[in-house]
Amino acid sequence: MALARGYAATDASKPLQPFTFERREPREDDVVISIKYSGICHSDIHQARNEWGNSAFPMVPGHEIAGIVTAVGSKVSKFKVGDRVGVGCFVDSCTTCASRDVDLEQYMPGLVVTYNGVEADGKTPTQGGYSDFIVVKEGYVLSIPENLPFEATAPLLCAGITLYSPLRNWGAGPGKKIAVVGMGGLGHMGVKLAHAMGADVTVLSQSLSKKEDGLKLGADHYYATADAETFMKLAGTFDLILCTVSAEIDWNAYLGLLKVDGTLVLLGVPEKPVPVHAFSLIPGRRSIAGSMIGSIKETQEMLDFCGEHNIVSEIELIRMDQVNEAYERVIKSDVRYRFVIDMATL
Repeated sequence: MALARGYAATDASKPLQPFTFERREPREDDVVISIKYSGICHSDIHQARNEWGNSAFPMVPGHEIAGIVTAVGSKVSKFKVGDRVGVGCFVDSCTTCASRDVDLEQYMPGLVVTYNGVEADGKTPTQGGYSDFIVVKEGYVLSIPENLPFEATAPLLCAGITLYSPLRNWGAGPGKKIAVVGMGGLGHMGVKLAHAMGADVTVLSQSLSKKEDGLKLGADHYYATADAETFMKLAGTFDLILCTVSAEIDWNAYLGLLKVDGTLVLLGVPEKPVPVHAFSLIPGRRSIAGSMIGSIKETQEMLDFCGEHNIVSEIELIRMDQVNEAYERVIKSDVRYRFVIDMATL
């Protein structure tokens, strides 16, 4: 075992604090990664504060990890010391399950999440990227394109793939009209990715306060949802709506913005059930769906796509000791658009 340093939540009611813990000794198929940058995802806050009711403490959050390979096991063939790599939301999965599907492994049984989970042995806690290094099986390590700024790439490992996967699955591209609900850490990535795919992109935000940013990042149109005329003007407009917010909204009103056969995809997690009237769906053969991250294969595809199109997250780089302040600012939507921790400050 090797000692790692990080920041952990030790209790749902306490701020994150310095924490020392053990990482496993590298096995023959493992990659050891010195973590350089770790993004802050809103789900880190939910879990550190046990807002989803499944938290295990002590917990080292972080599943947007960018780092450098420092050692590899004897059977590792894809990576070498010095490579720029990433780790996302899971670090293992069931390789023998009857329902295994490597293209959809994020939805399959046996997924081992990067933190607040247990490893394949069923007992060893997984600990995440708010730490100095991590040990991960080769098959769950991702290559980061050399041309992408390292620190701004970290959020692609969650925010990036969370938007890329539904855009690909529902066929975003030329001739498709895509709406992104919410211009935040997830939403701004949706704008960039959908634009790069050639779609016509609209941002639907509560106000026009971020309109200049949205248009600069690739949106073709920007509307305020606080204006009731928006819903009348855009009725029946979109092939796909990606909802990145977790707030309660008028779901039926948003479904009315879809074309026939259009789909509203939930990416944020509202606290309460989503109430939908049957007549918001039936007359237009509309659908409401959900989507969660992507497989390792798809995540690598996303990173390569971002490399080709020079897409990274808009970030604010912070020190490790600013993490608790950053959490409060995320809750207030006071970041444009993603916090990333410089792990050299640990």
